[in-house]
Amino acid sequence: MPAKLSTHVLDIARGLPAREMQIELWSLSGPQRQLLKTVRTNADGRTETPLLSAEEMRPGEYELVFFVGDYFGKQSNPPFLDRVPVRFGIADATASYHVPLLCSPWSYSTYRGS
Repeated sequence: MPAKLSTHVLDIARGLPAREMQIELWSLSGPQRQLLKTVRTNADGRTETPLLSAEEMRPGEYELVFFVGDYFGKQSNPPFLDRVPVRFGIADATASYHVPLLCSPWSYSTYRGS
């Protein structure tokens, strides 16, 4: 299995995949943070393609920004959770990294998946 970076977003308030959530991928390894890509989740709460393919994988520090407030329709003003940043490191560019997010309008959790 080739190396890649992927994510999966689950809406734990509704018990469903989080469809159409915007996600930004940032590189934090250089002198300035750099936006690498902006994507939206599909009906399964996943992106259509890996966030980073095997060819794009590099060791370093990264950040995924999940647009949770927009997804939940800004149920309060301001929303309790708006943009949820998850910072993580890639130490081995030949390995796969999966960074899922479980979220509701009031909480979130993440872990290194497989």
